[in-house]
Amino acid sequence: MKKNLVLALGLCTVALFTSCKSRESAYRQAWEQAMAQDKTQQNEQQVTTDNNEEKETVETPVTTTTTTTTTITPDHSDVREISGNMSVVSGNPLKLYSVVVGSFVTQANAEGLKSRLQQEGYDSRVIKTDETIKGVTGWYRVIASSYDDKASAVQSRRSLSQKYAGAWLLYRK
Repeated sequence: MKKNLVLALGLCTVALFTSCKSRESAYRQAWEQAMAQDKTQQNEQQVTTDNNEEKETVETPVTTTTTTTTTITPDHSDVREISGNMSVVSGNPLKLYSVVVGSFVTQANAEGLKSRLQQEGYDSRVIKTDETIKGVTGWYRVIASSYDDKASAVQSRRSLSQKYAGAWLLYRK
């Protein structure tokens, strides 16, 4: 009888703890919705500003003057530099700015992500660093794409960050 009672209590406890897990995908969906609303609000503000500017255009009987305003958004993207040595293990050489989408301790895991990115059409590569992070030395970084200018790298990171949330920019010295 006691065995049955203990067994039933154990099963109830397991069921209780497994049903209370948080879902990362739910948090991700909420974050993506918030980002979409933010972009929509920015676009509406920009359209309102553009409409007001068109009303302020001054016209003379002889010549019509049109003012075009370009909004430049400041780039607050984080760019990291790797201290120490780094070498390309597989793929093309690095350019000045690269988009890193994964970091692994084992080369096999890095190569797996690299091949998946290549199947998606990216010019991916794997580099090895001699960094020490959390007591582990020698990390393999998977780079989805590499560019000579920061603007292109930032744009690529934005498109990749939907699928690879931790994507970041690497600056090669």
